[in-house]
Amino acid sequence: MKEILKYYRPYIPVILLIIAALYGQAMCELALPGYMSDIINFGIIKGDMSYIYKTGTIMILVALAVVICAGLAGLFSARVAAKASRDIRGALFKRVTAFSAAELEEFSTASLITRSTNDVQTVQQSTVMILRLAFFAPIMGVGAVVKALRTSVPLSWTIALSVLVILCVMILAFFLVMPKFKVLQSKLDRINLIMGERLSGLLVVRAFTTELYEEDRFDKANLELKKINMFVNRAMSFMMPALFLVMNLSSVLIIWVGAKLIDTQQLMVGDMLAFLQYAMQIIMSFLFITMMFIMIPRAAVSGQRIGAVLEVDPSIKDAQDCVQLSKPWGLVEFRDVSFAYPDAEEKTLSDISFAACPGETTAIIGGTGSGKSSLIKLIPRFYDVSGGRILLDGIDIRKISQKSLRQAIGYVPQKGVLFSGTIASNLRYGKEDAGMEEMLSAAETAQAMEFISEKQEGFEEPVSQGGTTVSGGQKQRLSIARALVKKPKIYIFDDSFSALDFKTDAALRAALKEKVGNSTFIIVAQRINTIMDADKIIVLDEGRIAGIGTHEQLLRECSVYQEIASSQLSEAELEKGVLSNG
Repeated sequence: MKEILKYYRPYIPVILLIIAALYGQAMCELALPGYMSDIINFGIIKGDMSYIYKTGTIMILVALAVVICAGLAGLFSARVAAKASRDIRGALFKRVTAFSAAELEEFSTASLITRSTNDVQTVQQSTVMILRLAFFAPIMGVGAVVKALRTSVPLSWTIALSVLVILCVMILAFFLVMPKFKVLQSKLDRINLIMGERLSGLLVVRAFTTELYEEDRFDKANLELKKINMFVNRAMSFMMPALFLVMNLSSVLIIWVGAKLIDTQQLMVGDMLAFLQYAMQIIMSFLFITMMFIMIPRAAVSGQRIGAVLEVDPSIKDAQDCVQLSKPWGLVEFRDVSFAYPDAEEKTLSDISFAACPGETTAIIGGTGSGKSSLIKLIPRFYDVSGGRILLDGIDIRKISQKSLRQAIGYVPQKGVLFSGTIASNLRYGKEDAGMEEMLSAAETAQAMEFISEKQEGFEEPVSQGGTTVSGGQKQRLSIARALVKKPKIYIFDDSFSALDFKTDAALRAALKEKVGNSTFIIVAQRINTIMDADKIIVLDEGRIAGIGTHEQLLRECSVYQEIASSQLSEAELEKGVLSNG
């Protein structure tokens, strides 16, 4: 909660103004029953109309003051809550974007969305309630008790009895409802998770005709959420009528006891009515406190969930005296690198040593689970090495600022990711000021002009979220073009040619060699045809290097590479590779 409270510190002056307005509102409301008592006792009973007019005018002015104070308190409370929530959402977004892959795995995407939206909204709504009631209710309650005691001591036991009953109802509701709020938020996370999976995997669901299974899964999660909501709402629905019942019974009790006191001339009619108003103010104060105690547990749960994200210290961060790369050359070296995922028992990579030089293509191949993608994710520091070092131009990448390091890298992920907007906005994602010539050149090199030119609006053709309006191959080519527009010194392709046909694949690699051949290319691939012309091929097997060399050398010397090649190439191609090496 400390992480949440610090976002309210800039608004302390406004909060003090809210407290002043609420104090004014409470004092004015406490004054009204006294004026009403005076009008009845000294105006109506004695028939003094001038006194009634005079005191009535004062009551009208006091009532106007109540309206003004309440309006100011409501306005400023809403502004503080909205602005603090804006700051919290911004801090959440900034912190999540600074997370490494390890932290992102700790919180699910669905949970992060819930924390950034529903939890922040709950905190915002609770802030308005707390600012309005946390200060107003105690002032009103204490002031009304003092006023009531001054009006009639013999009637005070009726208020004590009413307050005792209200406290019992509050405590019962508090212990029943509070544990359910944390469960409520986790069930909401589950709903978001299932909905997100259903929408992102809609085509797969239809292909396997599992609509009924998905509906049952969603219905189950929805039913669990409904049950928790029903329990909470029923508890709240029971409590409010119970409190109003206590309020009305208290009114009857006060009038009954007060009538006897009036009959024995121990109490005046006006004083009894004033006492009744003070009693209602006391009970309403406890009602407000009850509402606040309902909101606070839920806000506390949401605050803890938000704080859990804000308190996470990203495992990957810049060194204190980090290096800024001005003109990187592009030499990438792995020296005895080992890596294990967080909480993993075994290492994913062990004893990895090689160099990827500018002007050369370094390819990485291996079986499923051999550690290819894990290896290249270490270069832009999506993860940090567990042992050894990775150097860029002779400098340990952990000493280079993350921004400077990643600006030197053009990373094309295995799954092409496009953002909603246009083709042009996606290509400019890595370089906002890229001109049309730069985008044309990048698109031609990536073999993307073939389909861009067919679009009615060309580069301004809309792209839906996730790039669902383009095919897998087109998505990959746009992702490659986006990296080319950035003009980095190092290109990393994580199996980024898998959706391309052999002709387009070959044309794209040839164009890359021609246009940006002086850069460093690191390619992860499953197909040997994609990497057989590479200057250096690294073969991974169970997280270790099984061989390094050219295609021809590995066909002769590396058994792991021979197995991969024999499953993909014809006998003639295998013989040609071996003979060319000989």
